[in-house]
Order: sequence, then structure tokens, then C-alpha cells
Amino acid sequence: MRPREQTKGQDDLFRARLDQIIDTRHELVRLAGLIDWRLLDHKLGDMYTDGPGQPPLPTRLMAGLSILKHTHNLSDEELERRWVENPYFQFFCGEAFFRHTSPFDRSSLSRWRTRMGEARLEILLQESLSVAVKTEAIDVKDLSKVVVDTTVQEKAVTFPTDAKLANRAREKLVKLAAKHGLKLRQGYPRVGKLALMKHQRYAHAKQFNRARRELRRLKTYLRRVIRDIERQLKKAPCLELIFRPMLFLAQRVHDQQRGQRGPKVYSLHAPEVECIGKGKARKPYEFGVKVSIATTVAPSAGGQFVLAAKALPGNPYDGHTLSTVIPHVEALVGHEVKRIIADKGYRGHGLPAPYSMRVVVSEQKRGVTRQIKRELKRRSAVEPVIGHLKSDHRMDRNFLIGSEGDAANAVLAAIGYNFARLLAWLRRLWRAVLMLLASVVLANATARPAAPTALAE
Repeated sequence: MRPREQTKGQDDLFRARLDQIIDTRHELVRLAGLIDWRLLDHKLGDMYTDGPGQPPLPTRLMAGLSILKHTHNLSDEELERRWVENPYFQFFCGEAFFRHTSPFDRSSLSRWRTRMGEARLEILLQESLSVAVKTEAIDVKDLSKVVVDTTVQEKAVTFPTDAKLANRAREKLVKLAAKHGLKLRQGYPRVGKLALMKHQRYAHAKQFNRARRELRRLKTYLRRVIRDIERQLKKAPCLELIFRPMLFLAQRVHDQQRGQRGPKVYSLHAPEVECIGKGKARKPYEFGVKVSIATTVAPSAGGQFVLAAKALPGNPYDGHTLSTVIPHVEALVGHEVKRIIADKGYRGHGLPAPYSMRVVVSEQKRGVTRQIKRELKRRSAVEPVIGHLKSDHRMDRNFLIGSEGDAANAVLAAIGYNFARLLAWLRRLWRAVLMLLASVVLANATARPAAPTALAE
């Protein structure tokens, strides 16, 4: 069924309306009045079809919760607690009266994110830019020149080693076999754990020959369990579909070698994780997915807004991502991109003909005018934007599952960042209005002539 619309309802004699007990000058209240909720309900509600069953939660509630979650860097559980306590959160999500119980739970947010996907969530990103233009936080002409850079959105996985992966794969296979009633010859729980501990100690002490010996032992245990399960599956072919995905991952873990070319398994619960090296001394390798971030070259009145955030699986070369990123930015902002400013990592970019003359790379000499030189000095403006996306808006560690979760988390982080800039902009705007009114009142008070006193008469 389609989501039911929120109704303001009739006045209740026993309850006060939220708009009567909160400060209507608060930035969240003003932001709620600027967002086109009807448009969001129309575009996001198309994912549902009319049919039997329980109607889903209202679109404004779920969209507002997603905005608040990434704007204030909250987990699903913390958001649920804060929503019950905060009347401004409830008003922003479309409630007319204060509610003492939550109408949603954390699984509601997970299901809604999965149903929407990356393409539908980008509608919220477009709405944030629309509100920014409406409040003059950003100028439309600034959207034609953008800075593009890539970063790594790390996954919520431990640092992978071949020994840990082999031992973990064996444990998961043994647990799965016990769950479905397969009797294995041996599960190696004690000697497997002991071999892992020895490997870690030998590696720490730089005794690499002994460490490699323990790694071979761990892989032997894993291979024995794989063969035992495959023999058991011949007698129970109905369990083939249950065991085959885990057996495939375990076999990949057993066969992969250190330094091999091509894709490797770095996590059993997130096999889509990639190893990406960005040349950082403090963190040579990061495990996650590459994300492209686009922001404006010109410093806007409301701050540096994110125009697009797109996950790029496969760890592509930065210069090869532009043919995907530039059309994506133009589709989001609804404006032609006339110039791209990028760092030296984009050298040798191979762009199609319409975009080939629009990219300027740092330290480029040919075709660089004075204006382009000034714009190149603004290239580093994207770096603090990436820092805020990671530290304040949940891009530093992605907890959403699968490649779809990688793409959705990148877009949601950009949405939270933009709405945080809008809240700060509305707060500054209201402060400026109050200061202007105070100065006018003070000027009128000083210009008014003093009343004559009785002594002067």
C-alpha cells in the first residue's frame, strides 16, 4: 500500500499543539516550512503500490528521520530516543501533537532505506540544494563550476589478515553445519584458535617463517571442513543452496595468496569491500569503497554545499570516473557544468568529447588563464568538506550492508551535510535580522527628542 498522509487533525482540548508550545523562530521549524514535502511525498511514494496489507509509515516521517539522523550524526537507536524527547524533531517530521511513544523502530529506517535506494535518496539531496537556492545560501551561477575529488568510505570491518579470514571462515562453516544438522568429522575449534594465536604472536615478533607455518595449518583446517561439508551435501542436496554461498567465499579465502592481483576477500560478511591505497602515511590502506565528492568552486554565502556524492565500486582510476561523475552532477543540479577543477590524481583523464575541454588539473600550464589560476587556488576547498562528511555525518564508517548500502550511505552523508549547512545559515540569518531590528530601535530611541520636565518649564 502507499504511505498514508499525515493529517493535522482537529484541535484537542486535552493536548496542546506543537506549534503552540515550541519556538516558531527555531531553525528546524523554519527549515520544515521551506522543504517541499508534497513533492517528496509524490516522488518517494511512487515506490509503493496500492494493495492489501498494513500501510507504510508516512513519507514525511521517514524522510525527516533520515535527514535528522545524518544531520546530527545519530545511530538508529539514538535517533529513536532523541525523537521521543525532542518536540522540534517531531514537528520537523510532521507531527501535530507531542507524542510520548515512537511510531517507528530502528528496523523501519533500514527497510525504508533499502526500498528507496540510491536513486530515490538523491531526491532529498536535490531538495537540499533547492532550499539553499531559495534561501540565497547558494547562487545558481555558482553551480556551473565545481571541484571534484575522491575519498574512501570505509566499511565497518576489522583489519583483514589471511589468518583471521581462514579461521573465521572455518568457524562460520562449522556453525552453519551444526545449525542444519550436518555431522562433521571434526570442527577444529580448539586447535584452530590456538593456531591463530600463534600466528599473531609470531607475526608480531617478526618470526615470519613460523607465522607462515601456522597460516598453512589454518588453511589446512579450513580445507578439511570444506571437503567434509561437500561430502555431506551429496547425501542432502536440499541444503545445497544454503551452503553454496558460504562455501564459495571460504574457497576464495583458502585459495587467495598474499600480493595476488585481482579481487580478494577482505571480509566474510561484506565481500564487496575493496583495498584502496590513497598514499596516506598514517593509513596506507583503507578498506571500503571509493566515493566521488563534488562541491562548488565559488565560496557560497551559506558555505560549501555538496552537489553530488557517488560511490564508485571497483576502485577505478580517478581520471576515469569523470565520464560518470559529470553527467551525474548535471542531472542532480539541473545545470550545465562548464568547468571541473581537480587535483593531480586526475591527470590523463579520458573523457568523452562534450567534457574534454572542461577539466583543469592542478599545476596545469596549458590553457590556464588568470581566472583559472584563481579558481585552482580554491581546489583544496573540497578537503574540509570531505573531513566534515566523515567526522560529522557518518561517512567515516559505513554500517549499511552491501554495495547498495555503500551508495546509500554516501548520498545520506551528503544530505546530512547540506541540511546542517542550511540550519547554520538560517540561524545566522535570523541573528542578522534581530541585530538589524535592534539597531533600528536604538536609532529611533536616540533620535527622539526628550520630553520637557517641570523644572525646565
